[in-house]
Amino acid sequence: MDFSVIVEYFPRLMQGTWVSLQLIALSVVLGGIFALPIALARISKNPLISGLPFAYIFFFRGTPLLVQIFLVYYGASQFEVVRESFLWPILREPFWCAIIAFTLNTSAYTAEIFRGAIQAIPVGEVEACKVVGMTKVQMYRRILLPRAFGIVLPAYGNEIILMLKGSALASTITILDLTGMARTIIARTYTPIEIFLAAGVIYLVISMVVIAIFKQVEKRQNRYLGPNPVKLPDDV
Repeated sequence: MDFSVIVEYFPRLMQGTWVSLQLIALSVVLGGIFALPIALARISKNPLISGLPFAYIFFFRGTPLLVQIFLVYYGASQFEVVRESFLWPILREPFWCAIIAFTLNTSAYTAEIFRGAIQAIPVGEVEACKVVGMTKVQMYRRILLPRAFGIVLPAYGNEIILMLKGSALASTITILDLTGMARTIIARTYTPIEIFLAAGVIYLVISMVVIAIFKQVEKRQNRYLGPNPVKLPDDV
């Protein structure tokens, strides 16, 4: 193995890494913003309110991310009304098409994670909120959403890791993210093992950082639970 090629092209790989981080950060932030109202509508007992979020989540969880990227990037351009609209300057750019596809995908998964977390809150806590006279808005703002946020952190961290790995598909629509840059370098140097190994290590390091951050956030968010209880001996 020729590790000198990794040293030579490492700055190029870091350029691709920066593009990947932008894709992930924007998608996760936008997806989280959209996911919360979708989750709240999803848990509604009114089928007219919960039906559309259910269909949205079902579609984006049930179809491959690659297909969704192609539908946004190649599909939108097939309609003349789209090409003549104010959205065309955005939809003709691969970067923003990837952002849209990633946001729609992760918002569906995140909404389902939020829904499960909200419904996992004990009924007694909900009843306690009603007893003290909280309105529904106050109940969600003060109690339910903070509690759900603590519950959702482990699964949400996993979703971000999956989004990180899924971002490699952005290279299929000409974006020079980390994977796209690696493929470009390989086409010039014919060193697939070295370059893909370097790219894999970079992905691994990013994943480790995300895991460490979420571990600290989870520890801080759930600090009210206290330390783990001491396990007593069996003979006590």
